[in-house]
Amino acid sequence: MTQKEIALKNNKIIKVDKLLKKEFGIPQRAEKLPDPVDLTIGTILSQNTNDNNSYKAFKNLKQSINNWNDLLNLSEKELEYLIKIAGLGKQKAAAIKNFVNEIYQKNKKINLDFIKSMSNEESIRELTSFKGIGVKTASCVLLFSLDRDVCPVDTHVHRTVNRLGIVSEKQRDKTYFSLNINFPKRIAHSFHTNLIKLGREICKPQKTLCSICPLIAVCEYESKNLEPAEKKKSNAFMLLDKI
Repeated sequence: MTQKEIALKNNKIIKVDKLLKKEFGIPQRAEKLPDPVDLTIGTILSQNTNDNNSYKAFKNLKQSINNWNDLLNLSEKELEYLIKIAGLGKQKAAAIKNFVNEIYQKNKKINLDFIKSMSNEESIRELTSFKGIGVKTASCVLLFSLDRDVCPVDTHVHRTVNRLGIVSEKQRDKTYFSLNINFPKRIAHSFHTNLIKLGREICKPQKTLCSICPLIAVCEYESKNLEPAEKKKSNAFMLLDKI
């Protein structure tokens, strides 16, 4: 991107953030930022399921062990049983076991404190070097645990920022890297969280509710559905602010 394109992108991000805050409010954050290892495991559990089930799986796992070191001696089958409510138990158990085993072999302890002194780019490279950790999980650690100015890109954020015309990318990871070039300061959490609400409730994959969308005036999506729609009260539960 040229400097002009980056400036235009960021100006639109700021404008969209203001409109989303007007619609959904300023999202609440956890009073204490979660530990990066907790956040990494919670994000793995959140994949392809709803936040309520992910949260139950995370709490069940935490309550069943003394600390993360206990996972080193837990079999994948035992771990799969503890997190089964989150779905994809075999896949997620393998990813969590790989993560804790690799980080222990690398540091002789299970923590990610060493990434706190790294740049965003270095942290993403380091975290994605662990098998089973992708860009989305790594960027969630940066935003929710380290309070960095980065916006993770899940399916909702990917869909909405491309429809809005903020970026134009077909792959989710490419959307992340384009979106986060010089991301505006101190709005990443509200922007990310409110876009997820928008994607769940209004800017859906199919049959969008464009007639009630707070962003319709700035949206570049060509296939708008302007049929009358009714606003529903948001009751979104955001997992990563509860860990």
